[in-house]
Amino acid sequence: MREQRWFRIAVLAVALFAVNVVARLVIRFSSDDAGSGTQGLASIVMFAVIAVVLGALTFVRSQRERPSVWLPDIGLGALGGMALTVLVGPFVSGRGPFANGAGDFFAQIWLYAACAIAGTVIGYWIAVILGRDYRSKALKAYTEARKVRPRRVVGR
Repeated sequence: MREQRWFRIAVLAVALFAVNVVARLVIRFSSDDAGSGTQGLASIVMFAVIAVVLGALTFVRSQRERPSVWLPDIGLGALGGMALTVLVGPFVSGRGPFANGAGDFFAQIWLYAACAIAGTVIGYWIAVILGRDYRSKALKAYTEARKVRPRRVVGR
């Protein structure tokens, strides 16, 4: 079951949702009525952790697989995590998804998407810069194979 593609996507979505649940519980239990500073700090930390998790996962997966394999997995996992965060997450805080209005709802979607994309891109860029991504390794292996093979002499 662990080798199935949907399992990895679901685990990523649940892990990203768990980060959100922890942040919402910290906000709920540690802040008072005028605790907007705690709420803002917890939200920033939550989005930073989401970006770091996606960046680290992208860095690791881009070393072993082609982007056509890992990018849909990470994208769908992040999309699932965002859906859970936006639609189910507010119930952890004791409110509904649209309790603060549609503006806050869509702002959270845009902020989540921006952090997810930024984390994924930075993780991939780091792998490319270090020459550890799948394509760089394939090109290096091809170059090494061409050096080892002797040059073919054409007889006339």
